Amino acid sequence: MAFKRYADAVWNGDLTSGKGGLSTPQSGLFDTQNYSFKTRFGDEKGTNPEELLAAAHAGCFSMALAAVLDKAGFVAEEIRTRAEATMEPGMDPGPTITAIKLVLDARVPGIGADVFQQLANEAKAGCVISRALSVPVTLEATLQE
Repeated sequence: MAFKRYADAVWNGDLTSGKGGLSTPQSGLFDTQNYSFKTRFGDEKGTNPEELLAAAHAGCFSMALAAVLDKAGFVAEEIRTRAEATMEPGMDPGPTITAIKLVLDARVPGIGADVFQQLANEAKAGCVISRALSVPVTLEATLQE
């Protein structure tokens, strides 16, 4: 059975001086978390879409690896994943995420390096967010009067 997760974004103003808020009503984690041009391209406190994508990817991959390890008979003491999203600002039609690098550091008792690499690659291929990065995106747009 399919299920949905969602987040809401509100933006007010133009691109460079406007401000927005991101909310995650289902979990309550974010309630109008600040985001702006300066949080995205500068050093103002707040978040940005690329950071949130990286966080989602790091978390998803870590869980996928735990599942793959479990299936192979291993239990990790610790899985630490950093997802580094590279955004190139000068692309056409605009800024573009050109790469995501997963940096993994894990403690898994009893596993060899070759098996670990194989299972990490299997987790990367099976991670929901890894797979989502190539799905079609649809849009339903309504203009309010």
